Amino acid sequence: MNRTARRAQLLDAARGVFVAQGFHATAMDDIADAAGVSKPVLYQHFPSKLALYRALLEASADEMVHLVRQAIASSEDNGLRVHNATAAYFSFVADEGQAFRLIFESDLRDEPAIAAIVDRATESCIAAISDTITADTGADSASARLLAAGLVGLSQVSARYWLAQADSITQDRAVELVSELAWRGISHFPRNT
Repeated sequence: MNRTARRAQLLDAARGVFVAQGFHATAMDDIADAAGVSKPVLYQHFPSKLALYRALLEASADEMVHLVRQAIASSEDNGLRVHNATAAYFSFVADEGQAFRLIFESDLRDEPAIAAIVDRATESCIAAISDTITADTGADSASARLLAAGLVGLSQVSARYWLAQADSITQDRAVELVSELAWRGISHFPRNT
């Protein structure tokens, strides 16, 4: 297996173990076992458990940001943008790899390097949305950022709440409800003409 493929395999195995056990309860032996490699092979790619976790968190955070940016860029219709941004969070949370748990539920959140990655990802999502709000409504930067933070928070918390009881409402219906709630508020800001 080439180096890139091996690294991807190790990250995939690590995600499953970290999601199931958390950072503190996970040992490098657990990850090596899950990946079917020896511990020295694991250390050839990652010098420490924290470095491995950090690489995994960065990849997961980048994926979340990519989904939100893609959702915002997918349309010129702002109602559809709100729907798509909300759907991006629900899709990210519903992914079977459960990478969202590393971002939103980490037992390592007090570690400055980890907090910085999470904060940077959240900030990037807020920036993508606030830039669109500013461009389309003429709202000042501070107002646009607050509205964007509200949409990010609403989507993130609602998606995580929905997942905990996903058998009571479909993902499509949950996205519809939450995006409609957000759109009813944001749509009152007039579009710049």
